[in-house]
Amino acid sequence: MEQLVAQFGYLAVLAGTFFEGETVPVLAGFAAHQGLLRLDLVMLCAFVGSFTGDQVWFWMGRRYGKAWLGKHPKSAAASARVGRMLDRWGDGFVLVCRFLYGLRTVGLIGIALSSIPPLRFALLNMVSAAVWAVTVGGLGYLFGQAIQGMMGEIKQWEHRILVAAAIAVVVYGLHRLVRARLKRKEAPEDAPPQTPGA
Repeated sequence: MEQLVAQFGYLAVLAGTFFEGETVPVLAGFAAHQGLLRLDLVMLCAFVGSFTGDQVWFWMGRRYGKAWLGKHPKSAAASARVGRMLDRWGDGFVLVCRFLYGLRTVGLIGIALSSIPPLRFALLNMVSAAVWAVTVGGLGYLFGQAIQGMMGEIKQWEHRILVAAAIAVVVYGLHRLVRARLKRKEAPEDAPPQTPGA
């Protein structure tokens, strides 16, 4: 398993971030904390995948966006909302769009259909992708540290947990034993056996 992660981990980060999603780089950051991957390469792959994916979506939006939105009314409404946010926030919206859950694809189509120059979008996309890659990869790494810290705390309490579990098992066993004896005492000893059909 470790060999598979080490061999295909960076490729998975590239593919996962190209098509959208924070899960892959977060998991890769966790794997970096475990020593299976290098954190700097995880962040680099997340940056390249995310930047490239958004550039592709931008150009697809420029070429096919209007036709696609014509067939998807809900997405068209969301794209119109993106247009209003873009008018209000300008470059700031382009920078934070990828951080807004569920808006990456529709947001990019809305941006593509705006009057933003392609070079300007590419520069903003580059900055946004870099910040995003460092953030999500770093979160995965910090998550690994938190898990390790929790495991350390658990190890400190390990013997107490085992003693408590052993006591619980003994108490449960005694409870069952006492209940069984009480049931035997309550049952009449000289009750005659019943004959069939009686």
